[in-house]
Amino acid sequence: MTTALVILAAGKGTRMNSDIPKVLHPIAQAPMLVHAMRAGAILSPERTVIVTGHGAEAVSKVAQAEDETARIVVQQEQLGTAHAVAHAREALAGFEGDAVVLYGDTPFLQPDTLKRMIAARAENDLVILGFEAADPARYGRLVMNGNTLERIVEFKDATDEERAITFCNSGLLACNTQTLFALIDAVGNDNASGEYYLTDVVEIARTRGLRVTAVACDEAQTLGVNSRTDLAVADAIFQTRARTELMELGVTLMAPETVYLAADTVIGRDTVIEPNVVFGPGVTVESGATIRAFSHLEGCHVSRGATVGPYARLRPGTELAENTRVGNFVEIKNAEIAEGAKVNHLSYIGDASVGAASNIGAGTITCNYDGVMKHKTTIGENVFVGSNTMLVAPVSLGDGAMTATGTVVTKDVEPDALAVARAKQENKPGYARKLFEMLKAKKARRDKGA
Repeated sequence: MTTALVILAAGKGTRMNSDIPKVLHPIAQAPMLVHAMRAGAILSPERTVIVTGHGAEAVSKVAQAEDETARIVVQQEQLGTAHAVAHAREALAGFEGDAVVLYGDTPFLQPDTLKRMIAARAENDLVILGFEAADPARYGRLVMNGNTLERIVEFKDATDEERAITFCNSGLLACNTQTLFALIDAVGNDNASGEYYLTDVVEIARTRGLRVTAVACDEAQTLGVNSRTDLAVADAIFQTRARTELMELGVTLMAPETVYLAADTVIGRDTVIEPNVVFGPGVTVESGATIRAFSHLEGCHVSRGATVGPYARLRPGTELAENTRVGNFVEIKNAEIAEGAKVNHLSYIGDASVGAASNIGAGTITCNYDGVMKHKTTIGENVFVGSNTMLVAPVSLGDGAMTATGTVVTKDVEPDALAVARAKQENKPGYARKLFEMLKAKKARRDKGA
C-alpha cells in the first residue's frame, strides 16, 4: 500500500517565547521537524507534505534539506488541525494511497508504531493512534467497543465514567487520502474556539458507517513539545534512549549520563567513550576507537583504533585514519590525518593533510587563513614537525622532512630536508641580573610614591 505523509508544522509555539518556529527547536541538535520526518520515512512515502505557517520560509528550508522532494504548503491562518490537513489537498491531488498525519512537534514516534497503524488500515477505514496515559488529565478519551473506536470525547464534555478512561488520543491518524479529505469537508467549527478539529472526523466516519479503530503505543512516543521545559524533557528522553542503544550495541560509555549525542551519531562497538564527551551532528566513530574525556566532535570521521583527547576538538571535515592519535588541547578542522600519524599536544591543524606516521610537535599551527581566503598545508609521510612550528599556508613538507623547533615555514620543504627558520639567538652575560635590579628599583619607587 502506498502512503503519503502529511506533517503539520504551522504552529508558532507561543509558550516557547522564541522567534524560532516551534518545530525548528532542536532535540539532540536536529530540529523536531527532522525527527518527525525521519520517523515517517520508515514508510517509504511516495509523497511528503509539510504544512507550514509561522516561519514558513525557515521551516521549508529545513524540510527540503532533509528531503528535497518534500512538498511545502502554507497555512496562512491557523484555524485548527482539520483546516491544516485540508491545505495538503492540492499537493496530494491524484494520490490514491493512504495519508498518515503526523505532527512536527511530536518527535518520538517509533517505526513499529507507524507500521502497526498501516497494518490496521487493511481492515479499517480510519486508524487513530492512542496511548495509555499515566495522568490522563485533560486529554481526549478514546471510547472503544472491542476493536472499534466509537468516539473521541474531550475532557470537558466527558462523563465521570468517560473521564476514568486512560486510553487517550494522540492526534495522529491514517486513512485513505480521498476518504480523509471527504471527512474533513464535513468538519465544522461550531465550538468555543471557532476552529476545525481533526478529531471530529472520527464521529463523521462512524455516522457514515466506516470502520474506525485505534492502535496503542507507549505514552513517550506521543510526547508533544510546547515549551522550553518540554524541550529539555524531550532531549533527556532522547539521550537516555540513544545511550542505552549504544551500550547494547557494544559501545562502552564510562559515565553515560555525561555523554551528549546528536540525532545522527554513529559509533562502532568496542569503542570507549570517556566522561563529558559531546557529539555534534555528522559524527561517525568506527569500532575500537577511544574518545577521551572532555572532547567535542562535530562533522568528522574517526577510524578504527584512533584515540582522541582528552580535551580535543574535531571540527567539520576532519578525517582520522586508523590508529591515529589526537591529544589534549588539539583542534583539527577540514583535515585528513593519515594512518599512524600523531598530533598529541596543543596544536591547530586546519585545511591540511598529514601523511602516515608523521608526528606533529606541540604548539604547531597551520596558518591557513590570510584574512580573506583559506589555504592548504600538505605534510607528507614520516614527517617530524618540531614543537612550536608555524606552517604558513599554502605550503608543503615532503616525505621524511623535519622542521626545527620554533621554525616559521613559509616555503615548501623538499623530502628528507630539515627546515630551520628562526632568529639567531644572542646571550648577553650579566644582563638578566642588571635588568631585574632595574625593574625592582622601579617598582620600589612606584610603591613608595603610592
